[in-house]
Amino acid sequence: MAVLTSISDAEARVVARDYALGELVRFDGIPAGSVNSNFALVTDKGRYFLRIYEEQGDAGARAEGELLAKLAAAGVATPAPIARGDGSGTIGVVAGKPSAVFPWKDGTHRCQASVSRDDCRRVGAALAAVHRAGEGTVRDAGRFRYEDLVERIARIASATDAALAAEAPILRAKLDVHTARRDAGLPRGVIHGDLFRDNVLFAADGSIAALLDFESASDGVLAYDLMVTVLAWCFGDALDMPLVRAMVEGYESVRPLSDAEKRGLVAEGCIAATRFAITRITDYAMRVTDGPRVIKDWRRFAARLAALEALGERLI
Repeated sequence: MAVLTSISDAEARVVARDYALGELVRFDGIPAGSVNSNFALVTDKGRYFLRIYEEQGDAGARAEGELLAKLAAAGVATPAPIARGDGSGTIGVVAGKPSAVFPWKDGTHRCQASVSRDDCRRVGAALAAVHRAGEGTVRDAGRFRYEDLVERIARIASATDAALAAEAPILRAKLDVHTARRDAGLPRGVIHGDLFRDNVLFAADGSIAALLDFESASDGVLAYDLMVTVLAWCFGDALDMPLVRAMVEGYESVRPLSDAEKRGLVAEGCIAATRFAITRITDYAMRVTDGPRVIKDWRRFAARLAALEALGERLI
């Protein structure tokens, strides 16, 4: 999440009117992340979340809205987009870009030091619920296919920062090696692709209040999505195996893994770690913006990759 497009008071009032949200009291940018622009809208009826899609066109925004509605209807803890007051669907236009409004969900995020085994079990089960609920849904391959990552590596190679440019051939070699290890027969379906700690809200009783930010949702390998989540939740200074086991246990309580998936977890994790090292260079280290933004260090995923490579063939 981020604030890459600024909006005026008048534009915020139009959003409140178009979605029948009540009279606007105030709006605040949410300065976190790198992909979309996000705002908290407060009206006399309550609080809402406005997203402006920076990289997806109208079709992509509508497809995401339809997916979220389907997941929410199936019981997944994620807010569905709010319909516009005129009955024209859920997607609007703000500052010339597709936009959507969601109910505001209260809750807290976990810092890495506070993540518990119970947290990991709940997150694993919630991710498996997404995979179950998404069965039969057709999604495109998203923005992080092998060829997309190769193109990003080429951008890194041309970086003005010589230290970053020097990482390009290393990342290309890692991507090629671990992609070649992938079992092409592993189950596929709708994946979240980005279920990091800042995309999960916890209620006061420890249950999951909401899964957020399905902007990266796509067709993908389900075991890959599990490993993205493992790497996001189960790594502090090193891979925390009790947390890893708890997350896999939670996942399997909803969707058991096949033997092939279990054998493929390390390779899928290596692909995931390489992907995030690449995109954190292109989306953070190489991006220049005037607005406030959280900086995420790509080296954290280089460390995750090294930890997985040291494991050998099996994660669990």
